[in-house]
Amino acid sequence: MEYIYAALLLHSAGKAINEENVKAVLEAAGVAVNEARVKALVAALEGVNISEALQKAAMPMVAPAPAQPSAPAEKKEEEKKEEKKEEEEKKEEEAVEALASLFG
Repeated sequence: MEYIYAALLLHSAGKAINEENVKAVLEAAGVAVNEARVKALVAALEGVNISEALQKAAMPMVAPAPAQPSAPAEKKEEEKKEEKKEEEEKKEEEAVEALASLFG
Protein backbone atom coordinates (compact mmCIF):
# COMPACT_ATOMS: atom_id res chain seq x y z
CA MET A 1 0.00 0.00 0.00
CA GLU A 2 2.86 2.35 0.80
CA TYR A 3 4.08 2.01 -2.78
CA ILE A 4 0.81 3.36 -4.09
CA TYR A 5 0.88 6.15 -1.53
CA ALA A 6 4.37 7.05 -2.68
CA ALA A 7 3.14 7.29 -6.28
CA LEU A 8 0.17 9.43 -5.21
CA LEU A 9 2.46 11.70 -3.22
CA LEU A 10 4.75 12.15 -6.19
CA HIS A 11 1.76 12.85 -8.43
CA SER A 12 0.32 15.46 -6.06
CA ALA A 13 3.76 17.11 -5.82
CA GLY A 14 3.98 17.24 -9.61
CA LYS A 15 7.04 14.98 -9.71
CA ALA A 16 7.70 12.21 -12.19
CA ILE A 17 6.70 8.74 -11.05
CA ASN A 18 9.84 6.77 -11.77
CA GLU A 19 11.84 4.16 -9.90
CA GLU A 20 14.30 6.65 -8.44
CA ASN A 21 11.62 8.98 -7.06
CA VAL A 22 9.46 6.17 -5.68
CA LYS A 23 12.51 4.67 -3.93
CA ALA A 24 13.40 8.07 -2.46
CA VAL A 25 9.91 8.58 -1.04
CA LEU A 26 9.78 5.08 0.42
CA GLU A 27 13.24 5.39 1.97
CA ALA A 28 12.32 8.77 3.44
CA ALA A 29 9.28 7.11 5.02
CA GLY A 30 11.47 4.39 6.51
CA VAL A 31 10.11 1.58 4.33
CA ALA A 32 12.35 -1.28 3.26
CA VAL A 33 12.27 -0.94 -0.52
CA ASN A 34 11.51 -3.99 -2.67
CA GLU A 35 13.03 -3.32 -6.10
CA ALA A 36 10.63 -5.68 -7.89
CA ARG A 37 7.58 -3.98 -6.42
CA VAL A 38 8.90 -0.54 -7.37
CA LYS A 39 9.51 -1.68 -10.97
CA ALA A 40 6.07 -3.29 -11.13
CA LEU A 41 4.40 -0.14 -9.82
CA VAL A 42 6.18 2.15 -12.25
CA ALA A 43 5.40 -0.20 -15.15
CA ALA A 44 1.73 -0.43 -14.13
CA LEU A 45 1.36 3.34 -13.90
CA GLU A 46 3.09 4.01 -17.21
CA GLY A 47 0.62 5.75 -19.51
CA VAL A 48 -2.03 6.09 -16.79
CA ASN A 49 -3.59 9.50 -16.24
CA ILE A 50 -3.67 9.48 -12.44
CA SER A 51 -5.78 12.64 -12.14
CA GLU A 52 -8.44 11.13 -14.36
CA ALA A 53 -8.32 7.83 -12.47
CA LEU A 54 -8.77 9.64 -9.16
CA GLN A 55 -11.74 11.59 -10.49
CA LYS A 56 -13.40 8.43 -11.76
CA ALA A 57 -12.76 6.66 -8.50
CA ALA A 58 -14.23 9.53 -6.51
CA MET A 59 -17.49 9.72 -8.48
CA PRO A 60 -19.16 6.47 -7.49
CA MET A 61 -19.25 7.45 -3.85
CA VAL A 62 -22.60 6.56 -2.38
CA ALA A 63 -24.48 8.69 0.09
CA PRO A 64 -24.57 7.24 3.58
CA ALA A 65 -27.52 5.00 4.29
CA PRO A 66 -30.28 6.40 6.47
CA ALA A 67 -30.02 5.69 10.14
CA GLN A 68 -32.28 2.66 10.10
CA PRO A 69 -30.25 0.54 12.52
CA SER A 70 -30.98 3.00 15.29
CA ALA A 71 -34.71 2.30 15.12
CA PRO A 72 -34.37 -1.42 15.94
CA ALA A 73 -31.93 -0.55 18.69
CA GLU A 74 -34.50 1.84 20.17
CA LYS A 75 -37.15 -0.87 19.95
CA LYS A 76 -34.87 -3.28 21.76
CA GLU A 77 -34.27 -0.72 24.48
CA GLU A 78 -38.00 -0.11 24.82
CA GLU A 79 -38.63 -3.86 24.97
CA LYS A 80 -36.00 -4.22 27.67
CA LYS A 81 -37.58 -1.40 29.66
CA GLU A 82 -41.01 -2.98 29.30
CA GLU A 83 -39.66 -6.36 30.39
CA LYS A 84 -38.04 -4.77 33.43
CA LYS A 85 -41.30 -3.05 34.33
CA GLU A 86 -43.21 -6.31 33.96
CA GLU A 87 -40.68 -8.13 36.12
CA GLU A 88 -40.91 -5.43 38.78
CA GLU A 89 -44.71 -5.60 38.72
CA LYS A 90 -44.59 -9.39 39.11
CA LYS A 91 -42.22 -9.07 42.03
CA GLU A 92 -44.50 -6.51 43.68
CA GLU A 93 -47.53 -8.75 43.16
CA GLU A 94 -45.66 -11.71 44.65
CA ALA A 95 -44.62 -9.60 47.62
CA VAL A 96 -48.21 -8.45 48.18
CA GLU A 97 -49.46 -12.04 47.94
CA ALA A 98 -46.82 -13.17 50.42
CA LEU A 99 -47.85 -10.46 52.86
CA ALA A 100 -51.52 -11.28 52.38
CA SER A 101 -50.87 -14.94 53.14
CA LEU A 102 -49.28 -13.95 56.45
CA PHE A 103 -52.44 -12.20 57.57
CA GLY A 104 -54.75 -14.89 56.27
